[in-house]
Amino acid sequence: QVQLQESGGDSVQAGGSLRLSCAASGDIYSNYYMGWFRQAPGKERDWVAVIGNDGSANYADSVKGRFTISQDSARKSLTLQMDSLEPDDTAMYYCAAAPSLYSWYNLVGGGFGYWGQGTQVTVSS
Repeated sequence: QVQLQESGGDSVQAGGSLRLSCAASGDIYSNYYMGWFRQAPGKERDWVAVIGNDGSANYADSVKGRFTISQDSARKSLTLQMDSLEPDDTAMYYCAAAPSLYSWYNLVGGGFGYWGQGTQVTVSS
């Protein structure tokens, strides 16, 4: 089984930066899409950034230009660099992986994939 474990969540002031990391273990396939979801209090969980095995990345409109997703060559370490943080970025951030984009976009609804346990990011004004 694939295991994902996040780290790096913290409490920061608006305008600050954080770097989240996700360590992947197990028999994850190289062609999986990997990335990050987040869930703020009272809101639904939604995707933030996703990266393919070729390094191509997509971002939610709310974080474009501020967040950068990256991975190591073996896809055993996933990173989310978060700059210019805003209070609305406050959420539990989850590392996730899915075998297709269809599965990725349906993870919250029960699509097949893998989840980490989450790491809390709090941004104060």
